Amino acid sequence: MSTTTELDQLHELISGMRRCVTSLASRYGDTPAMRRIVNDAERILNDIDRLDIDAEELDLSRGVVHTHHHVGEKIGIPDTQYASDFWQDVDDEGPLTSPFD
Repeated sequence: MSTTTELDQLHELISGMRRCVTSLASRYGDTPAMRRIVNDAERILNDIDRLDIDAEELDLSRGVVHTHHHVGEKIGIPDTQYASDFWQDVDDEGPLTSPFD
């Protein structure tokens, strides 16, 4: 989804899907299968709405793709024993076992 044209094409397809679902619903009525189709279509429409929000945030609607590489800070974990009061209010869940033992 890197250009406005691709987003426009996606919205045209979504409009077609809406028309098809509406047509199917009028033909088959309120059946469990039809409700599932309508629900699936609504989920797709919601996902496309979120895609539009993300596209605006990433400037994809102008064809500009920004890649951000975030390098997290490494946090050292000491090898020393913790003080016994560190574990004071923790329940013992027993030894860890693997289901593959």
